[in-house]
Amino acid sequence: MKAIISGGGTGGHIFPAISIANQLMATVENCEILFVGAQNRMEMERVPSAGYKIIGLPIQGFDRKNLFRNIGTLIKLVRSVNKSKKIIKDFNPDVAIGVGGYASGPLLHAATKMGIPALIQEQNSYAGVTNKLLGKKVQKICVAYDNMDAFFPANKIIKTGNPVRKVIVDMKVSKEEGLKHFNIPSGHKTILVIGGSLGARTLNMSVIKNLNMLNQHNVQILWQTGKNYFEESKKEAVGYKNVRVYDFIQEMDMAYAAADIIISRAGAGTISELCIVGKPCIFVPSPNVAEDHQTANALALEKKMLH
Repeated sequence: MKAIISGGGTGGHIFPAISIANQLMATVENCEILFVGAQNRMEMERVPSAGYKIIGLPIQGFDRKNLFRNIGTLIKLVRSVNKSKKIIKDFNPDVAIGVGGYASGPLLHAATKMGIPALIQEQNSYAGVTNKLLGKKVQKICVAYDNMDAFFPANKIIKTGNPVRKVIVDMKVSKEEGLKHFNIPSGHKTILVIGGSLGARTLNMSVIKNLNMLNQHNVQILWQTGKNYFEESKKEAVGYKNVRVYDFIQEMDMAYAAADIIISRAGAGTISELCIVGKPCIFVPSPNVAEDHQTANALALEKKMLH
């Protein structure tokens, strides 16, 4: 079987896509997978590091505040659709899978026009614009939350839950192993702060503001800042022996194991992982995402937990 998987932009789209690919490779004999992402986005680095080939499209997101800037975006969209048609013709897939993000739009649009069976995987409780448009054209829609017929045709919906990294599903790391991995001394409370794969300025500034107080209470901080905030955060943490600063934590099973409490953005993939981890969490939804879907994710989980 040949499968194209498209989407990306953030870890919330990329890691589910890689999880889908890994499961296909494990269960389907002679499976061949090609990823399609957006040029200059993080999938162009993360997907190859996971062992898969990826082709980039010249797509970018629409500027919702300044519509005049979207002229160039429309040109790139047309180019991306045309390139998607060529990719599909060359690869000749049996199925196209969209996981959300810029690149899934033109690829899935081209695939459905060319008669390729297609499905989308919507991670959030509030569907994104791209997936809402694609939902009318694809054969199946895999979701993680209830009441998604508010966005998609009910007869196409399958409630699968979100794809989660196998290392989290099979997590057997002890707290002591996690602490040792990050060289964190035992005997103290440890807070894991993760602002998503791209980082979160508000969370980072809150940590910086409270470094002295946390140090006075012997609280250990395991801190993923995101690439854009790493250098600034690293400088602020100099001299604090209770802080471990990373731009990106690859070994999240170790990080989850080490933590006593987790402070995190409310991305759908992160929420799904933390439901498996089962540790106390404080979610701080990002206000900067489309349709404020992180707040919707967190509220949907809160409602589920209360009932």
